[in-house]
Amino acid sequence: MTTAPWRDPALPAAARVDDLLSRMTLEEKTAQLYGVWVGAATDGDGVAPLQSEMTADYDWDELITHGLGQLTRSYGTAPVDPALGAQALARAQRRIAEAGRFGIPAMAHEECLAGFTAWGATAYPVPLAWGASFDPPLVEEMARAIGGDLRTAGVHQGLAPVLDVVRDPRWGRVEETIGEDPYLVGTIGAAYVRGLESAGIVATLKHFAGYASSAGARNLAPVRAGVREFADVTLPPFELALREGGARSVMAAYTDTDGIPASADPSLLTELLREHWGFTGTVVADYFGIGFLETLHRVAGSPAEAAHAALAAGIDVELPTLKCYGKPLLEAVRAGAVPESLVDRAARRVLLQKCELGLLDEDWDPEPAAVIDLDSAANRTLARRLAEESVVLLDNPDGVLPLPPDTRIAVVGPRAADALAMLGCYSFPSHVLAHHPDVPMGVEIPTVLEALRTELPDAKVTFAEGCDTSDPDPSGIAEAVARTAEADVCVAVLGDRAGLFGRGTSGEGCDVTDLRLPGVQGDLLDALVATGVPVVLVLLTGRPYALGRWHGRLAAVVQAFFPGEEGGPAVAGVLSGRVNPSGRLPVSVPRDPGGQPWTYLQPPLGLAGEVSNLDPTPLYAFGHGRSYTTFAWESESAGAEIGTDGSYDVSVAVRNTGDRAGAEVVQLYLHDPVASVTRPDVRLIGYRRLELDPGEAARVTFRFHADLSAFTDRSGARVVEPGALELRLGASSAEVRHTARVQLTGPVRVLGADRRLLCETEVSGAD
Repeated sequence: MTTAPWRDPALPAAARVDDLLSRMTLEEKTAQLYGVWVGAATDGDGVAPLQSEMTADYDWDELITHGLGQLTRSYGTAPVDPALGAQALARAQRRIAEAGRFGIPAMAHEECLAGFTAWGATAYPVPLAWGASFDPPLVEEMARAIGGDLRTAGVHQGLAPVLDVVRDPRWGRVEETIGEDPYLVGTIGAAYVRGLESAGIVATLKHFAGYASSAGARNLAPVRAGVREFADVTLPPFELALREGGARSVMAAYTDTDGIPASADPSLLTELLREHWGFTGTVVADYFGIGFLETLHRVAGSPAEAAHAALAAGIDVELPTLKCYGKPLLEAVRAGAVPESLVDRAARRVLLQKCELGLLDEDWDPEPAAVIDLDSAANRTLARRLAEESVVLLDNPDGVLPLPPDTRIAVVGPRAADALAMLGCYSFPSHVLAHHPDVPMGVEIPTVLEALRTELPDAKVTFAEGCDTSDPDPSGIAEAVARTAEADVCVAVLGDRAGLFGRGTSGEGCDVTDLRLPGVQGDLLDALVATGVPVVLVLLTGRPYALGRWHGRLAAVVQAFFPGEEGGPAVAGVLSGRVNPSGRLPVSVPRDPGGQPWTYLQPPLGLAGEVSNLDPTPLYAFGHGRSYTTFAWESESAGAEIGTDGSYDVSVAVRNTGDRAGAEVVQLYLHDPVASVTRPDVRLIGYRRLELDPGEAARVTFRFHADLSAFTDRSGARVVEPGALELRLGASSAEVRHTARVQLTGPVRVLGADRRLLCETEVSGAD
């Protein structure tokens, strides 16, 4: 029997796909352009915006006779045993292959923002905690493990990472972001992509682009970002993750920028992404995003018009289920309203990706692995390491921490004894189990209270909840005060409850008006401080909260951003001293709850000054974090004169001058005193985490290239301008240890897509 060219693995993928497309009907080609969400709820609360209104009915058996592009969330829709889920997915794939003329299976995709969103899978720290670690290699290792689990379960595509840069911390999805700096977001995000892709999983960058800049911090609100903010803050993490990470998919954002929805913007999805950046993968819609062109944006008058706009812009796949790319698109193409060439273009990209994944090969086999363990010991070890590295010690002025092993501790607060306090809104228990209250968690998640009792077995630990996370009832505060008055120290564990669309205090659709602690937690903290007993504040949150009200009144402050299933032991380890804290803030912590939005990337007029009585200076700056040891820095890099295409090495030696091992995060910031447009006063352009034993020293060298000073000028070009620069080595954006002055000489340089994006670093021994 002669094998058709499209089945021949010896041929180039492009030739195979061209042959296959030539044999397919219009119905078969469009079938590759949509997903199907089996089991999605069509009434009540869902896990996607307007899910019940946007989910269409279909006949499964009839539908799959033409093939199918995607299977949506076989594991992440309802609690299912992973082994049984893998078998069910394999059966569905066989049915799809058997029903169509060509025997092509669907791509299966899942959420994997903080681990595989499946029942019984490891719940890792949220992305904001990845940013706090300042440790790309560890994030890459975690993503490789997540990818391995996805692949074992028969999944091909992961909808992560989120590369939105925080612009307003009141936004509910801050917990899903990596931080407020594009370089940190881009480098950590690229590491996650490398890990996921190395396991054979298609990584999907989201949300492209501008989603986090929504007006008023409201989910899906219009984006008010200017051209230069969009170019210099919003886009660089995506460019970095594509070039340095190798992501094979991008998800279009829900939002519109200056009146143009991202899902209908060819200048974004085709001209920039494909023609300028050279992206060759697939662009997928955010859930129901194509339909929203008609219902929310009102730039399309029908599902067919929405399909035309999205296809023309460059969206290849409609997710999560067919609404516009099904019958409406077919009829529009047949009527001549939509060129069939647009369908061919998208189908070719989808089939090329399926070819790369082996889904067009004759020996394709959906049989799942014999053993599926989604929460292995190795996974938990990774989750613990990342959780420990992400905990930030904000303050410890009198050395109350670490806690003595035999002290009397009153553990107080609504987050102390709740396992869900560790998890973000895209973890399976928070995301899905909220709709299945009788189903067990599926993974073991020690609380802070449990972990602290294990960590300090000789301590006398009492507990009082004090109040609910968001309920305004203060009746429990009196008991919490009584327990605190009997103790040597109080550990107040406060923070967020993750949820969706207003069902939590943090998470998608859980936006806030200001940055006060939720509910009456602030009143509880006031009452605890008033006892005179030293209070250690532990925050388990998805965003930063204003802490100026208690500055100077607390014995210590520990910040953890939803640290995952091993977060309880990680936090307890910091409190006991077993773990030397090394996390650094990926977002600023404000002093006052109002005055948002604000991040550290401010031009001169965004800083404190005499022209306003409002001081936006944060209480704790981006990059801040303390340790139980001390470090001495020494630099001999005074500066140099280089061309606008030149480079300069700036070095610093760091020595651990304390009596225990610890990690210092050396950060390199750029200050541009004079430019043709206003620039942030400082911005991160490099960093390196150093693990040092007592007395040990290391030298870190940053290879600064002039490209790293580039910005978008008045004409819209990305340029390097001659002039004076300052390279500031610091322990945070506000704590500069050494400065090197660099003079750029020569002409203005206009940069292209091949510009240098990374500040390479090298670590060596130091005398």
